[in-house]
Amino acid sequence: MRLDEAIRKRSEGTAFVPYIMAGDGGLDNLIPTIERLEAMGATAIELGIPFSDPVADGPIIEAAGMRALAEGVTLAQVLDHLIEGTGRFSVPIVLMTYLNPVFRFGVQPFFERAAASGVTGVIIPDLPFEESLELFAETDRHGVAVIPLVTLTSSAQRVETILNQAEGFVYAVTLKGTTGKADVFPDELLGHLQALTARSPVPVLAGFGVHLAEQVRVLGEACDGVVVGSFIVEALHEGRDEEVAALIQAAKTVDTKR
Repeated sequence: MRLDEAIRKRSEGTAFVPYIMAGDGGLDNLIPTIERLEAMGATAIELGIPFSDPVADGPIIEAAGMRALAEGVTLAQVLDHLIEGTGRFSVPIVLMTYLNPVFRFGVQPFFERAAASGVTGVIIPDLPFEESLELFAETDRHGVAVIPLVTLTSSAQRVETILNQAEGFVYAVTLKGTTGKADVFPDELLGHLQALTARSPVPVLAGFGVHLAEQVRVLGEACDGVVVGSFIVEALHEGRDEEVAALIQAAKTVDTKR
């Protein structure tokens, strides 16, 4: 099943995609963590690949990446663990990585191994979507969607270009900066999300800064769902699984009738 179909097929509420850092706490915890999040009701899981220069990551996720790198975690190891976990979970997996690890792996081999690992999408924040279309033009991506990011400062022309080519889902960045936990979002955000959602051929998910149940509800009513990273990473690291479960349950209560 394509990623966009899996997101839209959810049974209730708005989509909820937790972000976790692969290898934070050791790779042996990766599959059990995915299983727990699926049992809590996650729509899909964004799986970060640790990288030494994470330009889009705030301090919480950056620290998780450093912990994973200290464990010697690599992209190849993560994909191998996903293959080993085949059959233990069915929730869609979206990789979040940077361009350098993909180049080092090899573009075609990366997509082949990702697809074999059950990965349905990939986010590469340091690769503009338009350039990804050119870079991967001759690549057989085996159904792995390249997820575009749209920011509050994206021009109308760029948004139009992205929406015409979007696949998987559109990642609508809610803040002007890196990841983290925000208490206040820009005034124009809800209108921006509603306009994107009305025009997009694939689901629109809002991410960056989300960490409160009320934020999940408000943003989830304006688009198709939310991505939550820093809060999830911190809570799992500190053993606060019940808070993660509560936030996912909040997404299920969202009235998605527009």
